Amino acid sequence: MLLPSAHSDTFMRDNLPAEETWPDLLLKGFDYPDRLNAAVELTDAMVARGFGDHTALIGNGRARTYKELADWTNRLAHVLVDDLGIRPGNRVLLRSANNPAMVALWLAATKAGAVVVNTMPMLRAGELKKYIEKAQISHALFDTRLMEEMEAAAEGTCLERIAGFDGSANHDAELDRLALEKPVKFEAVETSQDDAALIGFTSGSTGNPKATVHFHRDLLIIADGYAREVLDVRPGDVFVGSPPLAFTFGLGGLAIFPLRFGATAVLLENAAPPNLIEIIQKHRATVCFTAPTAYRAMLRAMEDGADLSSLRAAVSAGETLLAPVYDEWQAKTGKPMLDGIGATEMLHIFLTNRFDDHRPACTGKPVKGYEAKVIGPDGAELPRGEVGRLAMRGPTGCRYLFGEKQAEYVQDGWNISGDAFVQDEDGYFHFQARNDDIILSSGYNIAGPEVEAALLEHPAVAECAVIGVPDLDRGEIIEAHVVLGAGFTGDDAQAKALQDHVKATIAPFKYPRSIVFTAALPKTESGKIQRFKLKDTL
Repeated sequence: MLLPSAHSDTFMRDNLPAEETWPDLLLKGFDYPDRLNAAVELTDAMVARGFGDHTALIGNGRARTYKELADWTNRLAHVLVDDLGIRPGNRVLLRSANNPAMVALWLAATKAGAVVVNTMPMLRAGELKKYIEKAQISHALFDTRLMEEMEAAAEGTCLERIAGFDGSANHDAELDRLALEKPVKFEAVETSQDDAALIGFTSGSTGNPKATVHFHRDLLIIADGYAREVLDVRPGDVFVGSPPLAFTFGLGGLAIFPLRFGATAVLLENAAPPNLIEIIQKHRATVCFTAPTAYRAMLRAMEDGADLSSLRAAVSAGETLLAPVYDEWQAKTGKPMLDGIGATEMLHIFLTNRFDDHRPACTGKPVKGYEAKVIGPDGAELPRGEVGRLAMRGPTGCRYLFGEKQAEYVQDGWNISGDAFVQDEDGYFHFQARNDDIILSSGYNIAGPEVEAALLEHPAVAECAVIGVPDLDRGEIIEAHVVLGAGFTGDDAQAKALQDHVKATIAPFKYPRSIVFTAALPKTESGKIQRFKLKDTL
């Protein structure tokens, strides 16, 4: 039974899936008061606990203490309520690269009782419109360096107001100037622990992302579970990483986890491996969140003299961690790489290796509070050693907005991921393959049909099919098999034109790195493209 909501805008409660369709929630050991605002717990409460002078965030050439962060977010919360008219329960979209201002506005909106949708700067207007329309977003807050796409996305939508902030070190935009006039005290909305705080959008295997709903208590559960038990986060830790704050993996690893325990987060707008290596050395970072691709680059950098000895925790997720990368990392650092798996539906990592319990090519065992098993097509648990679908349950779980596809993801109280796993005789879980058409490339989940749709908008493309092909550096790359229309030539220039078109149509990281021109695509008698036959030729 849900607790009384503090939301005056009842959209979220009205559109949650029916409670009987939720997964079993194993909340024992995660006890929070009925009224709980996660943003207060990560800022003002930390100041009250004596962390006011500790450094909370570093980014764009400036460090901010917990007291400064609390004051900043309170000023911004006043702006959101007093000047923008945001009410508890309104959905608010944030658009920025990873920087302190993005974190501050996420916290401010959460203090105001809003439900936040964090988005990546690479998304185009068409992609943003999908989020806006599905979540009925009323307000959008954007880094002014990203104004053009935001204004295009706002046209013809339900957005009531968009407002800019300066994500650079200058902090000189509308929201920043308004905040200067506001008091540093703000009475945060006393949200219920089971009021929605965050909507995380999935990649969507059809290119139509599903909206996953997470409560205020969920934001703390992932810290009090995974971060406390597995990472043993300490106030002296310094967190760095590459995942966007728009991903729940990044929001946890680069905001929630450090702030929950009085640690420091160093935020990079461009977290390419060279930049990541530089800040690890500069700030003596202790915890890193990134994908195996970046760790391979770090290994090469160590050969050139880079000093990464400060790292005590190297967390890998987003794609399969190959045994050679794991082995080389341990050989060069003497420390394990903690491979784990999470899901947007589950909010963060639920299956992982540990400092004192880790193996190569292994995803480990469930995080505190979670249970996992491997099941067959009938839902029954399979014997050890047999490949099947991964099922899990714990203190967090899948709640799709509107109940869309809820019955597919949640069955008999268990969350059923799109991953095939095997559990060995010792109880360790090992990833085998994806069960769907999502392509995992450099830590990004990319929906093949979305790339196909972008390609088909180009006048040269008659037909196309997109698959993922193995790649040592990226795990997988997108490969597009393209049938050209009459009068077009399948040469290098045409391939580049198609790649540039995709980059301009959807987020650039989704573009096909390989294009294969072909006279025809394999199809069934009914005309359905047989993508598995394209994979069989690899």
